[in-house]
This record gives sequence, structure tokens and C-alpha cells, in this order.
Amino acid sequence: MYALGAFKNKSSFISIENLHRIVCGFKPKNMFNRLIALILLIVLSPVFVLVGLAIIIEDGFPVFFLQKRVGVNYSFFHIYKFRSMKKNTPNVATHLLENPGQYLLKTGILIRKLSLDELPNLVNIIKGEMVFVGPRPALYNQDDLMALRVTAGVEKLKPGITGWAQINGRDEISLEDKVAFEKEYKQQQKFNAGML
Repeated sequence: MYALGAFKNKSSFISIENLHRIVCGFKPKNMFNRLIALILLIVLSPVFVLVGLAIIIEDGFPVFFLQKRVGVNYSFFHIYKFRSMKKNTPNVATHLLENPGQYLLKTGILIRKLSLDELPNLVNIIKGEMVFVGPRPALYNQDDLMALRVTAGVEKLKPGITGWAQINGRDEISLEDKVAFEKEYKQQQKFNAGML
């Protein structure tokens, strides 16, 4: 059953099942994340228009890039991002590309430098798939990273737009160090929850 009969796809955001999950699954922190994301989406809509136009002028449609990522408890979801790379780019992590610069749009260099490509992640927060702070969601095929996260228990955290590992080095640190920072963040979250 779907709200207003608007969608036939069961994974649609507007399905009755998803609305029930969203309304009944509210926790104060999740509700706060979603509310702030919605406000930011409205306030930043002019930025969305400008970035979208820049991408269209340079490389046409699509403006957004959807990619399968790993969510909380090793579930999967599609992350929304502004497209910063050419249409023919292989669907792998940037660090695995041979000469990744050849795939970057000129607009994409600026978009990435300012982290504007992540702005559409606000939609993922509104949908309840992400939060503002948490481990960056791994690609569905980053088995090496996910093996480390499962061992550390970090896969139980909801992924975020930014995380403790990104603040402490982003792509300049090893996977092991990233997961160590994520585990530290998880332990801090448990400590904070215990104080309430």
C-alpha cells in the first residue's frame, strides 16, 4: 500500500511501510538529525541549483550520482551525491582508480575541494539512512574496510556525512587507523549514552 498511490516501487520513500518505520522508529537523536537536515536542505537549495547548473553545463545530466553503500548493521542503501566525475568513470573507490584525475570534471575539482558533492547526503539523513557524524559509508565492494569494521564492531554505527576518522586525516590515513578512530568514536558514544 502506498501513500497517494504515487509509487509502485516498494523501496520508495513514500510507501506506507517506510512511513511507519520512520514515524515509529524515531529516537530523539534521529529526529534531531532529520529535522536539521530538512532545514539545511531548504536553506541550501540555491547552492543545489548552482552546483547542478555547473555540472549540466560541463557534462550534461545526470546531476546526482547514486551509489550502493554499506549502512548500519551491514545493510545496504543508495547514497546521493553530486556527480563530480565523468559519466564513464568505473564504479570503484577513487583511490583504486588508475590516474583518477582523468575522470574528474573541472567543476568536480571545486565540488570535491569544498565537499559540496556530499550535500545531497542530507536526503539520506532525512530518509534515516545516515546521520551527520558517524563512519563514512563504505562502498558495497570495500570488503577490506568492512572486515575491519566488523571485527571492531563499528558496523553497528549508522554512517555519517563526516566522522572522527575524517576529522583526523580523511584519505591520508590507513584503513586500520580509520577503523581505530571509528572504534574510539563508538566507545565515546556508549560512554555518553551511559551518562544520560
